[in-house]
Amino acid sequence: MVSLYVEPAPAQAPTDCTTCGTCCFAAAGDAVRYVPVTGDDHARLGDRADDLVVFVGNKAGMRLEPSGACAALVIAPEGRFTCAVYADRPQTCRDLQRGGPACLGEIERKAHRPREALLSLRPSRGPAEGAGGRR
Repeated sequence: MVSLYVEPAPAQAPTDCTTCGTCCFAAAGDAVRYVPVTGDDHARLGDRADDLVVFVGNKAGMRLEPSGACAALVIAPEGRFTCAVYADRPQTCRDLQRGGPACLGEIERKAHRPREALLSLRPSRGPAEGAGGRR
């Protein structure tokens, strides 16, 4: 299978956000940091909010999957990262501009996270296909 994923170089914005996905992941080991969800965001998410939003005390945020990915992130095995609620995504996501300082900071800190998620989607290799084996 041909992969569309291209890990962006540090301090370089992707030409297409759907081939990057870095901003949709928490930093490694940062399972308590969520994309904030305001009251307006919650209302915009409608019925989907119950599945996508978590509350910690009086603060709301997008739920994270065990992989650290946002619960709304759809990861295609060929390396395409899309948002299941793109039209209704939180304001924080709307405000992030590709190539802006926040985008480049995300890439600098965690560009490896989408690659790790893609590798976890691929079937594991048997002993004959492991290191040194046929590929």
